[in-house]
Amino acid sequence: MAQQNIKTAGGWKSPLMWLFVLLVIIGLAAFIYGVISGQAQKAWQAYLINFLLCSGIAQGAVLFSTVMHMTHARWSGPLSGLAEAFASFFPISFLLFLLLFLGKIYLFPWLHEDLHGKEIWLNMPFLFTRDCIGLLLLYFLGYGYLYNALQLKFDPRQPHGALRRMIYTGWQQNHRQAQRLKARMSVWGGFYILAFALVLSLIGYDLIMSMDPHWVSTLFGAYNFVKAFYTGLAALVIATCILYLRQGQAGAITSSHLHGIGKLFFAFSLLWADFFYVQLVVIWYGNIPEETQYVIQRTMMAPWKSLAWAVFIVCFIFPFIVLLNKKMKARPIMMIIIAGMVIAGIWLEHLLLLGPALTPDAHRISLSALDGLISLGFLGLMLLVLTWFLRQFPELIRINERQVP
Repeated sequence: MAQQNIKTAGGWKSPLMWLFVLLVIIGLAAFIYGVISGQAQKAWQAYLINFLLCSGIAQGAVLFSTVMHMTHARWSGPLSGLAEAFASFFPISFLLFLLLFLGKIYLFPWLHEDLHGKEIWLNMPFLFTRDCIGLLLLYFLGYGYLYNALQLKFDPRQPHGALRRMIYTGWQQNHRQAQRLKARMSVWGGFYILAFALVLSLIGYDLIMSMDPHWVSTLFGAYNFVKAFYTGLAALVIATCILYLRQGQAGAITSSHLHGIGKLFFAFSLLWADFFYVQLVVIWYGNIPEETQYVIQRTMMAPWKSLAWAVFIVCFIFPFIVLLNKKMKARPIMMIIIAGMVIAGIWLEHLLLLGPALTPDAHRISLSALDGLISLGFLGLMLLVLTWFLRQFPELIRINERQVP
């Protein structure tokens, strides 16, 4: 059984990899075309939206594994290993963040504004330095957790590539000390959870909220990291359902796993909606002009009002209604559709938050082929890295007796 699962995970055809490479090339070409053809503002806006979305997916998916480990959740099984594979996107995410500096004049409208004393916090050297340190810390903790988790799941019977040899060295020293590895995972995982909340809050403040520098929300940081976990769960649901469809009942992923992650996904749709609503209530109750203007523009004024309702319906109303049905959680096709809609909805939510600040004179919401092609490029990049990593470590998506807490 174990060998069958390994073969299934690692035997993805090379044409699929080339398809992902093609998507990356298309996205890169579209971005370059947008920059040099007078659409630099739109190209960089799409770049920032996709960076935030894809990075949040990877960060949130890894958080799932750390939470499952810290809570000794036995039901997660191979889902934790699949979630850990999303850490392969961390280096790409960091490089993509550094490239944001090249588009600073298009992404940070406050660069030439009077910030009324906020220049100490909102200046490019300090902003990029603190965010860079924050992401490095988060990704370092994520890889520390992953390094110990891979040793716990490592199968020495598999061919040793360059990356696997590094894990194999640690496995040789620790494979007889499963409890010690789990203890290390608890330390790394606990710090990752803490850093996740802090760094995602910081990223939310600096790369989203700061676009309107005179707006303040004390709940925005928490909203941002809850949203990242929600999208991470959505991506994990899609990956889980695809593997379930490929492997069938003989694979490591069963219908009980689908039902378990479906319930968690349902719960976080409620939590996301709660943060979405509570933030609006606090601002409405306070009735402070610099806070209410931000919300009024995005929820009550054209052209953004319709987009706000679309985001709420796609990210909450539809998943809530469908996932109330217990049977739906065990239907992989339906779960893929719902999770895909949520990810698309969060993409639109980023547009809702960033669009009015980056394009304040827009009279209509303009979604063009450029947005779609750049998004396809980011999608291809994430799928390419994730597929490559799972082929390097196919044991991540099979049950191993040493994985049981």
